Amino acid sequence: MNQETLRFAQSNEAKFIENLKNLVKIPSVSFPGFDPQFVVNSAEAVAGLLRSSGLQNVEILRIKDAHPYVYGEWMNAPGKPTLLLYAHHDVQPAGRESLWNSPPFEAIERDGRLYGRGTADDKCGAVIHASAIWSCLKTEGKLPLNVKMIVEGEEEIGSPHLEEFLKAYHQKMQADAMILTDTGNYDTGIPSITTSLRGIASVDVLVRASDHPLHSGMWGGPVVDPVQALSKMIASLTDKDGKMTIPGIYSKVRALSKAEAQSLKSLKYSEKDFRKQAQILPKTKIIGGKDLLNSLWNEPSLSVNAIQASSKKDCANIINEAAWCHIGIRLVPHMDPKQTLESLKKALLKAAPWGVTVEFSNGHASPAWLAEAEGTAFQAASRALEKGFGRKTVFIGCGGSIPFVGPFSKVLGGVPAILIGAEDPYTNPHSENESLHLGDFFKSIQSAIHLYEEMSNISARVKSAEGRFSRVLSKV
Repeated sequence: MNQETLRFAQSNEAKFIENLKNLVKIPSVSFPGFDPQFVVNSAEAVAGLLRSSGLQNVEILRIKDAHPYVYGEWMNAPGKPTLLLYAHHDVQPAGRESLWNSPPFEAIERDGRLYGRGTADDKCGAVIHASAIWSCLKTEGKLPLNVKMIVEGEEEIGSPHLEEFLKAYHQKMQADAMILTDTGNYDTGIPSITTSLRGIASVDVLVRASDHPLHSGMWGGPVVDPVQALSKMIASLTDKDGKMTIPGIYSKVRALSKAEAQSLKSLKYSEKDFRKQAQILPKTKIIGGKDLLNSLWNEPSLSVNAIQASSKKDCANIINEAAWCHIGIRLVPHMDPKQTLESLKKALLKAAPWGVTVEFSNGHASPAWLAEAEGTAFQAASRALEKGFGRKTVFIGCGGSIPFVGPFSKVLGGVPAILIGAEDPYTNPHSENESLHLGDFFKSIQSAIHLYEEMSNISARVKSAEGRFSRVLSKV
């Protein structure tokens, strides 16, 4: 590795921060109801960044009704492997702006962190690789291997057009390994490779009792309250310890191997660590079992993401006509996403009291993903991160979902999919005051430079063997 490249990257850290700030300024929320033009503007800004980094054949890829993807490549290393680098430029809504300590779409540096929506999830992923590639090309005039980079525009809404996209552009995406820079580290300063992702089964639930709101004084008593009905339905899904009561929900949860159990134990994760990272209130009880990491990574969980009946602003002395919620289950490998969704809906219907009408909509189901972190590609990535961060790399799970991973790995023939990122437990992705630890951001850029060098000697035979395990599980 050319030390000049590493020093050059270090000397340009201010430029890299500025590039990220420029992307954060664009409110590229991909959710329905938000102006899609901002996602287009974001794609154009990312395309400009990739061009300025030295990538060639940069273009905005479009398919009907989908938010735009951005593509760029550098394919001037004959005989060397090709890496497909992935990030996404769309973001979550800002949420409750009153809870932000600074404007959500104005990246602000504070106490060694950069605050703003998308700083960590996942505009930093695009900037990390653009910065590393630019540093290599500026100092060495070349990369040690071939690179393709794809930056998605609708990851935050579950990649709904992914199948169509892959059909249209699968030849362009062909590579020998994938590097997905959209996960995080076990803790600040600890380089990590994610080897498992939970899937998700989620749905909108509407409970209706009348065709219009009724005066709570004139009609209260005999009239069914749909908010209470929905509350009873939700409450029926878990027991007093927070475990789900849906029949069969745990039947396909796999037992950990001896090696996996030892790996979890070696991380020495305590309740104190959990409370510090999650920042939950001191008197809030920890539920779901004592093995916290196993609960977070390897067991299903249920969450009510939103609930509404009237609003705080429009609160009046009424019995609402309807109540709505969005509810989801994070699922683990070997659980069938569609079957899980149907089990959730069946359990809600069974628990519906007082003859209320229950309607389901916007159902979504995507599988979990699991890879075996053994083989040359993972070893090369582990060495690169260790060099960039200055400490040993750990292999971890992730409780979140990235729908992109399984289908893309499958289309590429099951090549190794290596998940890394610059988030840490204090990032607050999807919540107010999202932030990026700048020290880890810079170390991630250094790691990416090492990664290109380390991955340049991966053989095709090894790649094929290593991808087999991921390919099988992506079908579950």
